[in-house]
Amino acid sequence: MKYNQKIPAVLMLEDGTVFYGKATKPFLTNKLGEICFNTGMTGYQEIFTDPSYFGQIMVTTNAHIGNYGINSEESESNSVKISGLICKNFSFSPSRANAHGTLEDFLIDAQLPVIFDVDTRALVSHIRKNGAMNAIMSTEIEDLNALQSQLKSHPSMKGLELASRVSTQKAYTLGDKLSEHRIAVLDLGVKQNILRRLTERGGFLKVFPYNSTFEDLLKWNPTGILISNGPGDPEPLESVIDLAKKCIDYEIPTFGICLGHQIIALSVGIPTLKMHNGHRGINHPIQNLKTGKSEITSQNHGFTIDKESTLSNDLVEITHIHLNDNSVAGISLINKPCFSVQYHPEAGPGPNDATYLFDDFYEMMSKHKQKA
Repeated sequence: MKYNQKIPAVLMLEDGTVFYGKATKPFLTNKLGEICFNTGMTGYQEIFTDPSYFGQIMVTTNAHIGNYGINSEESESNSVKISGLICKNFSFSPSRANAHGTLEDFLIDAQLPVIFDVDTRALVSHIRKNGAMNAIMSTEIEDLNALQSQLKSHPSMKGLELASRVSTQKAYTLGDKLSEHRIAVLDLGVKQNILRRLTERGGFLKVFPYNSTFEDLLKWNPTGILISNGPGDPEPLESVIDLAKKCIDYEIPTFGICLGHQIIALSVGIPTLKMHNGHRGINHPIQNLKTGKSEITSQNHGFTIDKESTLSNDLVEITHIHLNDNSVAGISLINKPCFSVQYHPEAGPGPNDATYLFDDFYEMMSKHKQKA
């Protein structure tokens, strides 16, 4: 079903700043979330379905969104995970040979609100200057005071546990049952392409709910453990932090991605920090300090680990840095089979520069198995 009308809509930020745009129909309810932006020129379907974005209103900096439609094989989860979409030009008539449908229909099915014709340059500039904050989307533009009152009651992302909202409710398996590599994946909001990268290398995976215990994973007799990406603040995930500590103590090869990276840092006493506006895009430059080589990476995170604490931690070696702001982008534990990165090596969306990290994980599991 197509909606050709354009009705007035409003985006209000926590600091009272207002941006106006258009919507194709009235919203059934106002939508709230933390406002953030992604600089990727492509990959909007992967972004919108990435569980790491749960609870966030997405602003796209690329001027055209929806211009190549959607493809059923490009979703990173089974549903749209963002709270709402803000864009400049929404393309209602896509052009792509292998498109399975339009983004409009995809978002209508997901009941996701969209505001377009927004001055996204001004909006992103405001976020970059003033930092991430909560926002509300509405087609009720007459009473801004009522919107501001509703917005004030919305919880901050700082201190918010969201992994439970996106994790699988029941464990399941993937891959080659006869594989020598049995990988336990702790699902904090895992992306499908992470699972693909692991299975295409021949592993047998069991994906566990976020609240699984270390003993639950250990019963499956894994050769390695992956702690996945996911949304929200890592600090409230105390049981997951405890699980990571036990992985390290038992010396089971462990790989952490994004939220999983932050969990591993917390497990060895490194605090995490809420970033001013986060890293979100598919062109972030990273340097591998072990090889000296640089790589272009896909990133999506609003929290980071404290650099000074990392440098002073005798258990940890910094392996990767972000070249834009010199923040910590990867660590490994000294004399322990454990490493993690703050970015997305699975490339969904994004470049393939960092997929070698999955090979490193498999090599680490093989070496550890030979020692055993």
